[in-house]
Amino acid sequence: MNKTPFYPPQRQDLLIRLIQSISYPTAYCFFHLELEIEQDSLDKLRALRNERLVLLPNHSTFDDAISMFLLLAKWGDLSYYLVARDAFTGFLSKFLPWMGSYSIQRGVGDRASIAQTLTLLQEPETHLTIFPEGGCSFQNDTVMPFRTGAIQLPLQAMGRIAKSEQEVPNLYLVPVSMKYHYQEDMTGEIENSLKRLEDYLNIESSTPNFYQRLQKLGEQIVIRLEKEYGLEVSESRDWNQRLQKLKAYVLEVSESKLDIPSNPQIPDRERVYKIQSVLEDRAQNWTEAQQDTYKEIKRSIFRLLNFDAIYYGYVADSPTSERYLDTLTRLEREIFEIDQPKRKAYRKVYIRIGDPINLKDHYEDYRQHKGEVVEQLTQNVQNQVQENLDWLNQKYVVCYD
Repeated sequence: MNKTPFYPPQRQDLLIRLIQSISYPTAYCFFHLELEIEQDSLDKLRALRNERLVLLPNHSTFDDAISMFLLLAKWGDLSYYLVARDAFTGFLSKFLPWMGSYSIQRGVGDRASIAQTLTLLQEPETHLTIFPEGGCSFQNDTVMPFRTGAIQLPLQAMGRIAKSEQEVPNLYLVPVSMKYHYQEDMTGEIENSLKRLEDYLNIESSTPNFYQRLQKLGEQIVIRLEKEYGLEVSESRDWNQRLQKLKAYVLEVSESKLDIPSNPQIPDRERVYKIQSVLEDRAQNWTEAQQDTYKEIKRSIFRLLNFDAIYYGYVADSPTSERYLDTLTRLEREIFEIDQPKRKAYRKVYIRIGDPINLKDHYEDYRQHKGEVVEQLTQNVQNQVQENLDWLNQKYVVCYD
């Protein structure tokens, strides 16, 4: 049973409009971030202003919420936002609902959040933002598999509307691709980050080649983790296999300590969210003697989410400054145990809107083949987001060989 509180939206439209009016200078000064979007993408959004729609962006950084807020400000519109429950802490537990956000506890069937989503989507002209990856990928131009719930819930809401109004409504899925691009030469920052990590790990740099140095760092960190978790240090050079073995082991150990049945058929990230949810629900009842176990599992959750989408060759496939710093930021989070390393430099976020999908066109098929249609639409949206990321990546590339 989910014991964590649900935070409903308490949207304050006048407050949002005020913050939108200063959002661009605020984002520039405090987050070193600026939005750029082409006119045809804006036109796609403006054509749907009076429609029900769900915005479905990729989720590569903790700044994505700011980027979406900038997009809504540029569009001159408002949205509700589905946000992970753990973001609602301190002042944010009041501020986020004022901005139209409401919580979802990942890893469990959060009935209150699901009910809120269905209620919102039945209201005319509702605009809702959902990150269908379910969490940060920490990868600037590739996406993790999209979760089907972001498409399933709008279809369920359509069914309720059709039943009450005797007419199938328009309801659009809008793929949103966001790519961050540094606006200056990042050679010095890559060098500095490599050096900080090498110094901490006592690795002597014997080459000026960035990629060889990054390889060595990554390999040493994998070995370090294998030793920490009591695994035999493998001599295999298949680092993807070793990473996967590590993740599988940490998942099983964490589940075992919480008496959660292990199911390798479920995606790793879903298993992590289940562990996270159970851990937080039980934490308040744990004795002082159990706190070490709590900290140990929490640290493992952090690592699993940090390294979930990473793979050996991510930088080699496209050695851009963004991919170097994506990976180095991950390593900094692991080694220095910091949740959000400071922003490296000023960036632009380039946003490209895909072709909106009117669920009305798929509703009859959905009634006959629910699971199949949901899967197809989920894959369609994911493909559009990735294709537009590829387009943006080709347009804004600086490689470091």
